[in-house]
Order: sequence, then structure tokens, then C-alpha cells
Amino acid sequence: MEQVIYDYTRQDASGASCTAHAWAKVPPRLTPEERDRAKERAKELLARHDAVLVAHYYVDGDIQDLALETGGCVADSLEMARFGRDHPAKTLVVAGVRFMGETAKILSPDKRVLMPDLDATCSLDLGCPPDEFAAFCDAHPDRKVVVYANTSAAVKARADWMVTSSCALAIVSHLKAQGDKILWAPDRHLGRYIQEQTGADMLMWNGACIVHDEFKGLELELLRKEHPGALVLVHPESPRSVVEQADVVGSTSQLLNAVISSQAQEFIVATDNGILHRMRQLAPGKTLLEAPTAGRSATCKSCAHCPWMAMNALQGVVACLETGVGEITVPEPTRSQALGCIERMLDFVARNPSAIAKPAQGFVPNVGAA
Repeated sequence: MEQVIYDYTRQDASGASCTAHAWAKVPPRLTPEERDRAKERAKELLARHDAVLVAHYYVDGDIQDLALETGGCVADSLEMARFGRDHPAKTLVVAGVRFMGETAKILSPDKRVLMPDLDATCSLDLGCPPDEFAAFCDAHPDRKVVVYANTSAAVKARADWMVTSSCALAIVSHLKAQGDKILWAPDRHLGRYIQEQTGADMLMWNGACIVHDEFKGLELELLRKEHPGALVLVHPESPRSVVEQADVVGSTSQLLNAVISSQAQEFIVATDNGILHRMRQLAPGKTLLEAPTAGRSATCKSCAHCPWMAMNALQGVVACLETGVGEITVPEPTRSQALGCIERMLDFVARNPSAIAKPAQGFVPNVGAA
């Protein structure tokens, strides 16, 4: 089926949320002594405030370690949402980007939700403004609205379903089996991959992740020739020319599991390089190569790291707990309206544990979970 993309011109990421501003706000690296002091202070504050730290795989390794050392979690966006909802702590510190904090608050309105930096956002979120998206939905009332987790609470408030990259394939397959036509937003690469795998009738929003969109198919092909024994692991937010070369296509958790469980010793990884920290911890001794985002003449050949994820630092964790700055709020009725699509996803996954598909056994090329 031919893909149809809604002709929305993505904003130019100018102003306060531009990538240059994000990189400028990345806190300076701490010395080993400063890092140790910050971690101890954060541990003290987490305990004092009955708080738990929930971190995404893409944030700084020190924050990932702190989360695990204090009973929190390091996960993809699906597990972050479930963990925060089910944990008894009164305060959630969400290290990631803004939509993750909003999702936590939508699911846990009685908990205080803090973030190390409220300016940490997402190009997919920025590229799907609520008013324009609402007009898109209004123009196609016959379609089920399915939005990726990487969207604002206001966009989720217009959706029938929210999905993450872990469960999107299963949920879209379910909707197709029911005869539903789908309006999909915002990532066109993930949407295309799901459409090709399921054959669903999907009308696409024209959005992309600034990190995954930069992976280069030609350069990946050249790197594979240099490392013929390496398995290629690709997140489906990547362009088709990259996904087509993958041995495993999957969410961050699924790519991590592929490194752990495979007998292979060398991997080319096409997702944000923040995940390499956890991969190295759980699969020591294996060789991890970053997929190329540029050609050989470029200053940085592999630059796959989100500037907004990089804004998360130990200093921010300490500051938000000390001062309360960085608290997430989601006003009504937006919160209640957005809750439905998130709970629908969580209920579906609870009823269908296999919905979070594992990477294909034997790593069959081009087969994997979105």
C-alpha cells in the first residue's frame, strides 16, 4: 500500500527550543569528586522526599547508575510509564524529555513529578503542534487516531490510542484486524515501517526524530563491509535505507535484549548512543559500533545523541529535589482526555503480553518488533 503523508511543514526548531539552545544548556561535565558528591546528595534527597528516579536509556550514564542504585528504573518509555504508575513513591523524578514527565503526571496525578530540566523536549513533540494536529484529526473523522508516545499531552488528548515503539506493531495489527483505518502521528519513519509490516491503511503526519533521521544508509553499508560479522540493530524511527539493512529492528529495550542474548560479539547500533552505557554494562566484552550519521569527511561521523536528553545531569536531579523547580503539571481537562489513550495501550499490553514482541530468533533480517 502506498504511504500517504500529511503535508505539514515541520517547524524549524528555532527559538527557545532549538537544538543550539539545548546544547548550550547541557551542564558541564563533573569531576570524579564532584560526581560522587552529587550522587550522594541525590541519594539523600531521594530518600528524604520519598522519591524514585525513573531514567531513560538515552540519558547520561551517571543518572542511569543512580536510578538503579536507589531502587528506580532505567527503561524505555513504555516501562517508564508503568513503573512510575505502579511505584508507591510520592514523588517521581523523570530523567528524559518532557513528554515522559507529562505521561507520568497523567498516569499519577496525585504524585509530584519533577524533571532535571523542563526545557528538555523532543523534535517529534515540537513538530506536532496541537492546533495543527487537531485540524488534521477533524479533517479525517473516519480514522482511529494513533499517536506515538513522543507527543505532548494536548496531542494525546485528541488520540484514541497512544503507542510506544515496543507495542506499536501489535496495536496497529489489532486495529487493522478490526477493520479500522488509522491516522498516525508524528514519526513518518516509524509509521512507514509499521504500515509495511501490517498492511494497515495509515495516513501519516510528516514528523521525524532529529537523531534517527540522520542515520545514513550508504555509510552504514560501507561500515557493514568493514565489519561483516557485526549484527545491525536499528530503531524503526530510522530512514528506510537504514532499516532495510537491519538484522534486528526494535525499541530500545528490544535492541538491548538483542545484544545480551545474541552469541554475536560485534554490533552496529543505530539509535541514540546513550543506550551504549547500559549495553556495555549488561554485555561486557562485546564490541559496539555506532551507526554513521555522516560521511567520512564530516567532523563527527557518529553523532547520534539527542541534545535534549543531554540536558539531563546529576546537577539537575539535585536541584529539582532541593528546590522543587522543574515540576510537571498537566491541567484539566487535558490530563483526563489524554489518560484514555494511554490506559488503552497499557490495558492492551497487560492483556496481550506478547504484544511487546521480542527480536526474531536467529536474527532474521528485517524482522523485529517496532
